Amino acid sequence: MIPQSFIDDLLTRLDIVDVVGKRIQLKRAGANHTACCPFHDERSPSFTVSPSKQFYHCFGCGAHGTAIRFVMEYESLGFVEAIESLAGTLGLEVPNERGGTPEPARTRAETLRPLLDAAASFYRLQLKNSPRAIDYLKRRGLTGPVARDFGLGYAPDGWDALSGVFPDYRSNDALVECGLVIAGDTGKRHDRFRDRIMFPISDSAGRLIGFGGRILDRGEPKYLNSPETPLFNKGRELFGLWPARTAMKKDNRAIVVEGYMDVVALAQHGIANAVATLGTATTPAHVQKLLRSVDEVVFCFDGDAAGQRAAWRALENSLGVLRDDVRLKFLFLPQGEDPDSFVRSVGAEGFRAALTRSLSLADFLIQELQAQAQGDSVESRAQLVHRAEPLLRQIEAPALALLLRKRVAEVAGLSTGEVNQLISAAPVRRDTRQADAPTNQRQPAGLLEALLLARLLRAPQFAGAVNLSTLPPASASDPTGTALRFVLDTLTQWPTLSADTLAERLRETPHFDACRKAVRLIRDLPDDIDFGAEIADLARRASLTPAPSSGDLAAMSEAERAAWLAGLRQRKGVAPDNTPT
Repeated sequence: MIPQSFIDDLLTRLDIVDVVGKRIQLKRAGANHTACCPFHDERSPSFTVSPSKQFYHCFGCGAHGTAIRFVMEYESLGFVEAIESLAGTLGLEVPNERGGTPEPARTRAETLRPLLDAAASFYRLQLKNSPRAIDYLKRRGLTGPVARDFGLGYAPDGWDALSGVFPDYRSNDALVECGLVIAGDTGKRHDRFRDRIMFPISDSAGRLIGFGGRILDRGEPKYLNSPETPLFNKGRELFGLWPARTAMKKDNRAIVVEGYMDVVALAQHGIANAVATLGTATTPAHVQKLLRSVDEVVFCFDGDAAGQRAAWRALENSLGVLRDDVRLKFLFLPQGEDPDSFVRSVGAEGFRAALTRSLSLADFLIQELQAQAQGDSVESRAQLVHRAEPLLRQIEAPALALLLRKRVAEVAGLSTGEVNQLISAAPVRRDTRQADAPTNQRQPAGLLEALLLARLLRAPQFAGAVNLSTLPPASASDPTGTALRFVLDTLTQWPTLSADTLAERLRETPHFDACRKAVRLIRDLPDDIDFGAEIADLARRASLTPAPSSGDLAAMSEAERAAWLAGLRQRKGVAPDNTPT
């Protein structure tokens, strides 16, 4: 974790006007600066940057935050990546909590990156000197400028071509660790990529993290990726994200395809906002990364059964991260076509026309559920609702969840209330150990802690009103309670954290989803309420263990009753020798 003192110092040294002004054009308007918002389409400027408050705010879409938040949203970076980027502009090294030195894993990753950069330069040079590889790309319709823009290269058909780049090829274990070289059981080494067109894979900051290789002739596998390394995680990264960033922002749309050549071919035809998954199904992390930059994601897959399955997996893995202000669509190409062949056949305008015919998430969901249910009998409609239930449960976007439940209800011939009742009536396993516990051990309702968490996220300056030691312990299966305790611990260490800085710090933790759900409980709450009083009241109510019933009291031993009374006196601040009323 990056020390809060470093983050505070970084924000103090930065000028948000300078940070934003390097990325978009600002105009002076009195004490502030204005521009058309980079996060949504508008004709009249509603985006304001305040040099006195070191804050930006858009009155159109509500985007707001510090310089760190702006760089995160504008460049699609994570919290740590944004801090590293901004710190780099000031010549600062980012420390960690354990003593002011870079994290070992991050340091290790940085030592591997130069090896990838050297290999990429070698592959690009080999492409220039390989008529066979150049002819292959020309036959695929690619030009030199596009190959240059994507940094394409060629890995020669030799077992140890990289030994000419790295003199310590036989002994440097880092070459194995970063995925360029494979070490056999007998100790012999050979290049991972041989006789392949090389596609460099960059992270969202444009830094090289791995490669994908496409075989020139027949052979398996057709595509070969770098393995998982300290730099490369295929479940989180997307090919083409860095080259596509400008077009994605301009169109406010990202197109997700399945192959590297699909991305490059679309760019060749002027459709530069396409990205590809790296040999894996679309993951929630992929969708989250894209929705940081755009409001619409179109999944473009082949029209065959494999394409249908890939699209369904993408839908399933996207539901939990959707918001009401974004759109997911699905474009299925004609049988036998992929994006590469299709755009070469119909051209850019034909492809854009096809995008307008994409299925919405709701239409694709209902279409697939009806196909799986096979028919309109009572049993088929029951099956449809049964298959829809786990999908609908995942959706946290309130308006989308409501509208999809209405659509499912219409198709099944039920009312929305009946569908909601069926979904909420899913069986809950009874934990006999909890049921048999003494009544005085029951925990307070989780709603109190969720409301307390939400208010602390809005007004962290009042965290001192909460005594963490009086809260009942949170179990591993209680994400809200765990998040509340993490926030309180954080605010105990750094009591001056602002709400925005706290939110940015939480974004990269496992507690972010629980915090986001909690905030939804009070999103319509006005800013002028007495947060201090509300937090103190909720803390008091959440800390009090519910009183046992008269039957439970009668069943207690004298020692148990004495212990309960002592605890009650302590929580209420009653002197030990006073009798509670």
